[in-house]
Amino acid sequence: MTTNTPKDLLCFSHLRWDFVFQRPQHLMTRFAERGNVYFLEEPVFDDPEKSYISFEKKQPGLWVCLPHLPAGATPDEVIGLMSKLMETFFEERDCSNFVFWYYTPMAYEFSEMLAPALTVYDCMDELSAFAFAPPRIKYIEQKLLQKADLVFTGGVSLYEAKKNSHHNIHAFPSSIDKDHFGAARGNMTSPTDQAAISGIKLGFYGVIDERFDQELISEIATRRPDWQIILIGPVVKIDQAKLPVADNIHYLGPKSYQQLPAYLSGWDVALIPFLLNESTRFISPTKTPEYLAAGKPVVSSAIRDVVAPYEEMGLVSIGSDAGSFVAAIEYELTNSADKQWLNGVDEFLADKSWEDTFSSMLKLMQTVRKEAESVVLVNNLKKAS
Repeated sequence: MTTNTPKDLLCFSHLRWDFVFQRPQHLMTRFAERGNVYFLEEPVFDDPEKSYISFEKKQPGLWVCLPHLPAGATPDEVIGLMSKLMETFFEERDCSNFVFWYYTPMAYEFSEMLAPALTVYDCMDELSAFAFAPPRIKYIEQKLLQKADLVFTGGVSLYEAKKNSHHNIHAFPSSIDKDHFGAARGNMTSPTDQAAISGIKLGFYGVIDERFDQELISEIATRRPDWQIILIGPVVKIDQAKLPVADNIHYLGPKSYQQLPAYLSGWDVALIPFLLNESTRFISPTKTPEYLAAGKPVVSSAIRDVVAPYEEMGLVSIGSDAGSFVAAIEYELTNSADKQWLNGVDEFLADKSWEDTFSSMLKLMQTVRKEAESVVLVNNLKKAS
């Protein structure tokens, strides 16, 4: 990192590093090229004799840190144990040379006593609207916002909702690795499990959870039994046994980030079949630009950050129910070879990459540090005079 930006970063995440490769992983791997990144996951309660943090090196400069706590620990006990683990972590490290990077506000409960050089809150989702959200999360988020030097949001609608809550807040919709997903535009070898499925393929990848519109998928499958619906990703927070079942619905399970382009390459249309509720009100699906970078037509629910800008620019189609989804898919199946559409996609994505997002965030961090250093310098000069 530059001289005015701390070289070490502690990232507090509610997501596991190996769960789904997304925004935190894209940004943290880039920070690790410039310094040391410690990616602190939420604890596991595996009843160790003594609470501790295990470290796993994922790449040069990046460690995944997993706290191990006693089974049955109460929320207050967890805060106390995690606070002690943070004290231990910094016994041999200088906290004043660290950036604290928060994805979960709840981590502030056990780290607020520490004084890092810079505090960043990357609010990628409105976590308070998700299933099983901690009751205190909004209160803790307000405390974190008071402490944060810099706030980023994972989309424009989330920025609009929070822009008055902090003096230095910036919208950074999730970006893309264009080369990675652009490979899907070529003739990639279809993975074995997908190659066995013949016919028109409609695909979705991502976490299948309370945001996923199960009824919509079931209805599309019923109306068009000749279409094959490919669903890729882990199932969490919902009863897997209640997911829609049909001969033309295929659950292929989680796939690695590296595998996704090969699956995408074989799809005719990519789907974003989300419910419209509190949990999706502020989301900005990363898969939207990824699907487009792969050259795939997209049909989505009317998610605000998909409607604007993607649908407004004619880059994706929107469905409001099963009937309009089917009609939109039929349109996209006949429109997929439209070179003008693909040119529009490429023009829109031209200045969007994780590298650009990372560089812009880093510049803002450097600006905050320079301003803080200037204040210290002025105060020292006043004292000297």
